[in-house]
Amino acid sequence: MTPVEVHRGDGPVILGLPHTGTWLPDAIRARLNERGRLLADTDWHVERLYEGLLPGATTVRATFHRYVIDANRGPDDASLYPGQNTTGLVPTTDFDGQPIWNDAPGADEIANRTARFHVPYHAALAAEIARVRARHRVAILYDCHSIRSVIPFLFAGRLPDFNIGTNGGATCDPRIEGAARDICAATGRTMAVNGRFKGGWTTRHYGRPEAGVHAIQMELAQATHLAAEEPPFAYDEAKAAGLRVTLGDILRALAELAPSLARAA
Repeated sequence: MTPVEVHRGDGPVILGLPHTGTWLPDAIRARLNERGRLLADTDWHVERLYEGLLPGATTVRATFHRYVIDANRGPDDASLYPGQNTTGLVPTTDFDGQPIWNDAPGADEIANRTARFHVPYHAALAAEIARVRARHRVAILYDCHSIRSVIPFLFAGRLPDFNIGTNGGATCDPRIEGAARDICAATGRTMAVNGRFKGGWTTRHYGRPEAGVHAIQMELAQATHLAAEEPPFAYDEAKAAGLRVTLGDILRALAELAPSLARAA
C-alpha cells in the first residue's frame, strides 16, 4: 500500500487527512500490544464525513496509522503543547496514557519510519499546496481531525463539539477563522477557538498567510458522528447527516473567500 492518497481538485481548498488511515505493516503490527492493536486513537470515519462536501476540493490522506508515525507531528518530535500531556512523533502510549507497544521502536526505527511514511505524506501535501497556489494565487489548507470527547489524560471535562485551531490566529487570514467560528456558533453546539487544540504541526508548518497559504484545523469531538466512542467506533448516519451540513457550509465559505484572499496576496 502507498503511504499517501491524493485526489486532485481544481478549487482553492485542500483537505488534509493525516489520521484516518488504519494500515499497519505486518512487522509493525506484530510489535503492538493488545491495547495498541485496538487503534483507538484513529480519527474514525472523518474521510467519510467530508466526502463530496466541496466539489473541486483536493484531498491528501495518509493511509498509515498514527501509531506507525504521526503525520501531524514535526520530524524533530518537538512538543506541540509544552507542559501538557500529549503524544509524540511515534506514540509510546495511547491517548489514555497507556503503553501500546510490546517492543517500542528506537531511534533508528523512527528515522526509518520518518523516511518511509512521514516524508512522502508531507511531500505530497506540499506539492498540492504549491499546485493550488499556482492556480489560484492562494491555497487554503483545512486539516481534518476528530478525537474522543472525554479523555482525562489530555484534557479536563468534555471536549466541545467543534475545535478550531489557527495557532492563535497566526496560520490564516482572520476572515477564515471568523467564517468557521461563525458557522459553528450558529449551530448552537459547543465550540472553542484555539482552546485545547490550537492546530497541529501541519497547520503551524504550512500556514503562511503572508505567502498566500492559509491553514486551519478542525478537531471534532467524535460524539458528533459516532454511535459510541468505543469499539467498533461505528459511524452514526443520523448524527453525521446534520454535521455534514455544517462542515459543508464551512468549506464553501472558505472557498468563497479565496478570490479576495488572492487579491490581497
